[in-house]
Amino acid sequence: MDKLERMKQLAETLNEWARLYYEQDAPVVSDAEYDRMYDELRSLEIEEGFSLKNSPTHRVGGAPQKKFEQSKHLGKLYSLDKCQSFEEFEEWCARIVKAVGSLPILTCEYKFDGLTLNLLYDGGKLIKASTRGDGVVGEVVTAQVMTIRKLPTEISYKGKIEIQGEGVLRLSRLAEYNATAAEPLKNARNGAAGAIRNLDPTVTAQRGLSFMAYNIGYSDKTFESQAEMREFLIEEGFEVEGAFDVVPDVRMAEKFADITEETRPKLDYLIDGVVFKVNSVALRDEIGFTEKFPKWAVAYKFKADEMTTRLNDVVWQVSRSAKLTPIALLEPVDIGGVTVSRATLNNYGDILKKKVRIGDRVFIRRSNDVIPEITGVAVEDEGATAIEKPENCPVCGAPVKEVGAFLYCTGEECAPKIISKLDHFASKDAMDIEGFSEKTAEQLYNETGMKDAVDLLNLTTFDLYGLDGFGDKKIANLLAAIDKAKHTSADRFLFALGIDGIGKKTAKDLVKRFKTIDKIAVASVEALSDVDGIGGVLAQNVYDYFRDEQNSDYVKRLLGCGITFEENAKTEGVFSGKRIVLTGSLPTYRRGEATALIEDNGGEVAASVSKTVDLVLAGEDAGSKLDKAKKLGIQIIDENQFKTMLGI
Repeated sequence: MDKLERMKQLAETLNEWARLYYEQDAPVVSDAEYDRMYDELRSLEIEEGFSLKNSPTHRVGGAPQKKFEQSKHLGKLYSLDKCQSFEEFEEWCARIVKAVGSLPILTCEYKFDGLTLNLLYDGGKLIKASTRGDGVVGEVVTAQVMTIRKLPTEISYKGKIEIQGEGVLRLSRLAEYNATAAEPLKNARNGAAGAIRNLDPTVTAQRGLSFMAYNIGYSDKTFESQAEMREFLIEEGFEVEGAFDVVPDVRMAEKFADITEETRPKLDYLIDGVVFKVNSVALRDEIGFTEKFPKWAVAYKFKADEMTTRLNDVVWQVSRSAKLTPIALLEPVDIGGVTVSRATLNNYGDILKKKVRIGDRVFIRRSNDVIPEITGVAVEDEGATAIEKPENCPVCGAPVKEVGAFLYCTGEECAPKIISKLDHFASKDAMDIEGFSEKTAEQLYNETGMKDAVDLLNLTTFDLYGLDGFGDKKIANLLAAIDKAKHTSADRFLFALGIDGIGKKTAKDLVKRFKTIDKIAVASVEALSDVDGIGGVLAQNVYDYFRDEQNSDYVKRLLGCGITFEENAKTEGVFSGKRIVLTGSLPTYRRGEATALIEDNGGEVAASVSKTVDLVLAGEDAGSKLDKAKKLGIQIIDENQFKTMLGI
């Protein structure tokens, strides 16, 4: 294929993808895949010295939809040029230096991943809200935008001004919505765009969107800098979440990008990069614009965390709780520098909700070190086949039991279930049996017939003697570790039982409230639900676990192996008697480290802000917990104040 034909092919494909993305809110590829093909087209245009009339490199956004009223913006909404490496960013800086003689002060801010909105205020009131559209004309979505709770409908400034920002769906809100939705949303970006472009504002309201303001377009008020614009937005009550910095050089800008990329997985909303802008408005006028971009701003894009690929097959794995989990086998795809060939589909109910079939092209999202997840179908394949629900356990052949969205193996002798439970019981946060691993559990299951943790706690030298890899020293070390583990805490023991949904923090909270395993075992659902951070589902799980005759007998047999619980001595210190909430990212302490310091100094860490909380330790991107603490008048401290209180 010659270069002209390739350019025609790229333009046609990109235009169709853009139409589906901007006009139908139905993306069929990830942003990274679009960008890759767009960059190829732009490179060919530079190389050949011309561009096709229908090239997407001329266009900002997409055409406004006819179902909405059309509205011309007072000031054009440009797109952003982008760079995907620090080398490319430094080339952009060099162009700025060439234009104005030296590198001016830059601002750094998050690049939100949602739907761009333009809000017109006149006389202090919100007159109109519209989408970006093609940058000149957008769709009027005032009724939809008015459902955003924290959006100011009135501001103190009485002149005419356009506020620009991003309509976003917080990830916590997306999870809440998808938990009960008949058809789950593929991702937060699509959820926000679909909500704004829905003709029924009540549908928009159900999504619970936020508006992140970041720019001022047309205005009859003069602003001298980006920093001044941001202060104006804050004073007028707009949400401007996310870090913002004014930096004097390239090194500081790149440091901001590095820190933001590390922070990204902890945020409650999607960002796909950071935006660097020349701070001075006067210098911006001097630097100017291209047909599509302002020359004085650039988006530094992070590595992709979402791509599309083909679903080749599904296999079912058995967990320690006997759940059958569907694992997707994928056509390998690179996501953020990691080759992904497997992803989770969570449960059979999730498969039905997402309408995923073998052979379809699907969206894959990978966040931090969490197992990649299929979030939805990108393109349906005509030859795709349904994912069959197993009627028997794929490992032991026992019948499968269906409970709600989940499938469970009913076989008591199912190897993966037994091995996984043994591994969890001995893990560091549970009974902490040093030297015992999943591999050891599998060996002892196969060679000694070990079936549960009672067998583990009763191991003898005779049981281990002669096993491959078990010399005298290893046997002595393992038995000593088992004896040591028998003297433990009640919360570790509770976590080790592997009750569905009960993590180490929840186990600790339950023990703090009820003191002993015996009292937890007889507690009612209502009493369990009263524990801070424990909802009805977890309370029911604990209640049902101890009411099951086999589980009750198992706990008695475990305790009969010589397990003793240490007393939870009350620690005195600067936080004695205080309940403290941690929120946001602290500069130097990890959350676990800060929690340990609080508990070692007599305090209790609470999961949520309420009137019973005495103190909130807030870091960067603190979010709604910080807002609630302010409303309730709770004392708020930062890390430096925290260290001062501890005398560090």
